[in-house]
Amino acid sequence: MRDRVTVALTEVLDGRWAHIRRAVRERLGPEFVTVPGETGDQARERVSRLIRELPTDVGVASAFPVEYGGSGDPGGSTVAAEMLAQVDLSLMVKAGVQWGLFGGAVVALGTARHHDAHLRDIISADLMGCFAMTETGHGSDVQQLRTTCTYDVSSGNFVLHTPHEAARKDYIGNAARDGRMAVVFAQLITGGRSYGVHAWLVPIRDEHGNPMPGVTLGDAGPKAGLLGVDNGRISFDHVTVPRDMLLDRYGQVAADGTYTSSIENDTRRFFTMLGTLVRGRVTVGAAASAATRSALTIAVRYGETRRQFTSPGADREIALNDYLAHQRKLLPALARSYAYAFAQEELAVTMAEVFSLAEPDEHRQRELESRAAGLKAAQTWHATRTIQMCREACGGAGYLAENRLPGLKADTDVFTTFEGDNTVLLQLVAKGLLTGYRDAFGSLDGWGRATFVAEQVREMMLERTAARSLIQRLVSAVPGRDEEVAVTDRGWHLALFEDREKHLLDSAIRRLRKGAATKKDRPFDIFNDVQDHILSVAGAHIDRITLEAFVAAIERTTDESARELLGKVCDLYALTTIEEHKAWLMEHGRLTPARSRAVTAVTNDLLRELRPHMRTLVDAFAVPEEWLNAAILREEPARQDAMSKEDDALRAG
Repeated sequence: MRDRVTVALTEVLDGRWAHIRRAVRERLGPEFVTVPGETGDQARERVSRLIRELPTDVGVASAFPVEYGGSGDPGGSTVAAEMLAQVDLSLMVKAGVQWGLFGGAVVALGTARHHDAHLRDIISADLMGCFAMTETGHGSDVQQLRTTCTYDVSSGNFVLHTPHEAARKDYIGNAARDGRMAVVFAQLITGGRSYGVHAWLVPIRDEHGNPMPGVTLGDAGPKAGLLGVDNGRISFDHVTVPRDMLLDRYGQVAADGTYTSSIENDTRRFFTMLGTLVRGRVTVGAAASAATRSALTIAVRYGETRRQFTSPGADREIALNDYLAHQRKLLPALARSYAYAFAQEELAVTMAEVFSLAEPDEHRQRELESRAAGLKAAQTWHATRTIQMCREACGGAGYLAENRLPGLKADTDVFTTFEGDNTVLLQLVAKGLLTGYRDAFGSLDGWGRATFVAEQVREMMLERTAARSLIQRLVSAVPGRDEEVAVTDRGWHLALFEDREKHLLDSAIRRLRKGAATKKDRPFDIFNDVQDHILSVAGAHIDRITLEAFVAAIERTTDESARELLGKVCDLYALTTIEEHKAWLMEHGRLTPARSRAVTAVTNDLLRELRPHMRTLVDAFAVPEEWLNAAILREEPARQDAMSKEDDALRAG
């Protein structure tokens, strides 16, 4: 029986799309849950079957237009994918490839004729597809892809070609087994000129599963995880593609080869096209956090009943969760998981709002892309660290496949490079902070091809997240001297996070300007010299908007007990983040040694205060028991019974 506080916490965590979360929890039973110990072939067979059995009313097809069977709700589809991550990450990725990447590209980049011809079959999974963007040699540098698609006026068709091995499409989900059609990204060439990267719908298998003429398909080979996803490789040898298979929402080629587009600048057109596909990054970050919450639930619950060593003079062994060292592992990670859940909710709401605009808003689109990139990086790195920590916290039991943690670790590991390498994504965040127009900086590879003009760089106005007026009020109320403020003061947290971000940004701008003055003809060196600084700017920005999202979530929590508990969890997130950056804060005069010691002391006090609530905090994630699928949780009653008998024996003796 869930108590009132747990229910209230679940309510605020579930957020705007609570109805979708409830539907997935109710509709997806143990038959959808990952099976430990499967072979790759068994996992692929099972996931391929389940992808067609997923009920569409749980939100997986929400993003598609209403007229084709969707509900026009991209935020809802992201939440549905996030929930699938707690059921089976292979199933989530397979669904993400089919409905998010493949189907999403057809919706975003295609026009009515493409929608009419294919969307219903994509939604039903009768037409399984691939998203063929990544190349062996240019994984993150999408703008420099080497695959070409050249228009031939004499035949009225395009010719799609892989010019060399490094241009092979690689790691492509659905390519090794199930995909019949692919959205292929390549350089569009017509009239002897390249117009940059565009996308085409290209059949890759016939109705019998055989490769189409000129298409070479292969398996990517054994992987560390995600065994149920058939990642593969695709090459094209002068494959004929009909002209009307160009997804031409942003660029059209007439029968005579004339190219037209409503966006004249090639770079801006490229970023506009990729911006419409931001849902993939939003989904990957959400899925990583969902898997992390499952891992924390297992580790915290195990730590409640697993006992080790006795204290002097005591007969009963101590529960793992009673050790400060164990609390230091689990509770800060738990606090950060709450923080990212609220930041993710706000990101999904923002995405839904941006996608619903009648007219494109370039500023809001850039802000959305930046936040999606930064939060994806933050959440996936958090998943990698935390799931490993949960594995260790469960000792030998955590290493057994039957306890789910090894599978979660293996399946999420690729997320740090999936949908964009995290280091590259943080540079994308920094670009958004440094300049209002990213198209001035060239490709996504970081800064290598950037043409930097110091005067273009300007500090953007501070973009606040939800609860803007409350956050501004809290920040404004902070006295000038830190010693006059408690280290748990929310305004002090917000002001310190904001100050760190602003200082890092200002100093990065100064360093870039200095570099521009001395290395005018060496743009790569200008940015490469400050790359570590740029990454710090991005990290500070994500820390700040995450804290603000947490504050906003507390504000909308109506149950007072839940609100008070969330306040302590938020304090823990803020203080452990401050601890993480103590060296910088002290170097730059933001923390005195005495206040630094106070931060650690208060953090330890918070851990003791939150210790009795650890089970409540993970129960609020509301992960169904059958989804957790961990043997050590099924053994909980037996361990508790054994401990009760041990206690009785000790009392009797």
